[in-house]
Amino acid sequence: MTPHSDNALHAALLDSLTFNDDGLIPAIAQQFDTGEVLMMAWMNRDSLSETLTSSRACYYSRSRQAFWRKGDTSGHIQVVKSCHIDCDGDTILLLVDQTGAACHEGTRTCFTRVATADGSVTATGPALPEGGTK
Repeated sequence: MTPHSDNALHAALLDSLTFNDDGLIPAIAQQFDTGEVLMMAWMNRDSLSETLTSSRACYYSRSRQAFWRKGDTSGHIQVVKSCHIDCDGDTILLLVDQTGAACHEGTRTCFTRVATADGSVTATGPALPEGGTK
């Protein structure tokens, strides 16, 4: 994704989206070259605008009530390759190039648990390649 600074274009895009009552929209991050689903986080208008402008994934933390750029403290950045909007305009899909762990638990993906038909949940184990960051 090439950084774009056309404020009118960003405003029109943001105005076309459906944010919830808290001003947030869910965003799913997916590894661009493998299709691996990495994480889900929330975005507000400012974090989505910053993501589109900088090509770095930026989110909104509901617990901290603050904007956060993925990887600023951990180094596990997400370079955004493309940004997709679902048919209802109420969910964002970011195709990213993830460096390191996407999950705050230190795993490659946040989706490391499998729910089974009997209602149990099983951990799938570490989701980072051994010794790797990608």
